[in-house]
Amino acid sequence: MKTIMAAVDFSRVTDAVIAEATALARAVKSRVVLFSVVQRVVFVPPPNSGGYVPTTKTAEDITAAAEKTTARRLASIGARLQRARIASETIQLTGVPATEILAQARKHAADYIVMGLHGHTAVYELLVGSTTHGVLLGARCPVVIVPAKKMRAR
Repeated sequence: MKTIMAAVDFSRVTDAVIAEATALARAVKSRVVLFSVVQRVVFVPPPNSGGYVPTTKTAEDITAAAEKTTARRLASIGARLQRARIASETIQLTGVPATEILAQARKHAADYIVMGLHGHTAVYELLVGSTTHGVLLGARCPVVIVPAKKMRAR
């Protein structure tokens, strides 16, 4: 049975990624590995703060809360896939998204990776980088990119 990795981040493109992964799974009789990566929170102190970050929560607290929320949301989508009779499993990790997506794709011998594209500006991509770009550069299988907004026919 073929394997489709569906990488989600619960942004506005998530439902479209799940729909695309589901359609592909039905078309090629595949299972879906629903995957999400929680990025660790890191606080950067403001300039001239002496290293002090004004917050009542630690980075670990915020990361733990994100992990809990992600687990709940993954379970909900996993249940939806099961109701749709799509063979699936869910995986949640904490780390760098592109790195973890590629590692799991290799581990599960993915035949396809389905993920969303947020459509950030070129300046954002230059400064922050892109998970999608990182996956495209390192993938050993086809990558299906789902745009945040449906493209209009011309």
